[in-house]
Amino acid sequence: MAAGFGLLRLSPDAFWAMTPVEFGHAVRARSPARGPAPLRADLAALMRAFPDTLDQEN
Repeated sequence: MAAGFGLLRLSPDAFWAMTPVEFGHAVRARSPARGPAPLRADLAALMRAFPDTLDQEN
C-alpha cells in the first residue's frame, strides 16, 4: 500500500481497482532501472580483484 499511495500516488479507488499484474507493472515502471546480472566470469574477476581476507588491520 505504501508503494501504491506513496510511490505511485494513487487514489484509494484507483489502488483497489488495479489487478496485481497492473500494480506490478506500475511499480516496475517507477523503480530505477537495473542492469542485467553479472556473468560468472565478471564475478570471478571481481573476486580476484577484491578478495575477502581475514586481515582486520585495514
